[in-house]
This record gives sequence, structure tokens and C-alpha cells, in this order.
Amino acid sequence: MLTSIGLLIIRVVIGVLFIGHGAQKLFGAFGGYGLEGTGQYFDSIGIKPGKTMALLAGLMEFVGGLLFALGLFTPIGALLIALTMVVAIAKVHGANGLWITQNGYEYNLVLLVVAIAVAFIGAGDYSLDAFLF
Repeated sequence: MLTSIGLLIIRVVIGVLFIGHGAQKLFGAFGGYGLEGTGQYFDSIGIKPGKTMALLAGLMEFVGGLLFALGLFTPIGALLIALTMVVAIAKVHGANGLWITQNGYEYNLVLLVVAIAVAFIGAGDYSLDAFLF
């Protein structure tokens, strides 16, 4: 029971944050730059076509976060989150080293590991996966 409560807390917090991050890219919510601004940034760092890739990244974060938070098709949600973090590490933060104080990939790595770990462990008893399957 406590394990499932722990998984619920992890899933909801990480999932909701990814929903918000996706909404920043897709809609300009929460101080984000929307598809236009994110697309321009993506173009500037070599992720082309920028606007299309911003749309895909935003959808992966939004949908992945939603699935992860709900514990619905959790391995798929986790995979979407993990893939966005791999790209963030490879294209944005990796060259800066590990530590976030130098804009490194420390935080992205934590999110990547959490997503993968939950995919392997399962969403827990308090999830739609447990209810439906």
C-alpha cells in the first residue's frame, strides 16, 4: 500500500510538471513561448524543422505527462517522457556537463531515470492501469 502511495506521488508530480512543460511549448502557457517561439529556438540549436519538432516535443511532454500522472499505459507515458529527456540531454544540456548550475543535464537525467524506473516497477495500485488491466 505505501509503495503504491509513493508511486502515485511520483507519477502525479512528474506527470503534471510534464503536462505543464508541454503546454508551454504548445500553447505558450505558464510563461512558455508557444509553438512559434519554441520552434525558433529549436531551429537555432539545429532541431529542424523547428516548429514541427516543437509540436512533436510538446505533444510528447503533454501526452506523456498525462498518461504518467493517470497511470494509464504507464510504460508508454514513461517512454514519451524519457525520449524528450534524451533529446534535451543530447541537444541542449549534454555539452554543459552534469551539473545544473552550469546548465548541465543533471535534472534531465533524474527525470529520465524516474520515468524508466516507474515503467519497470509499474504504476501501482492507485492507477488506471491497475483499475483497467
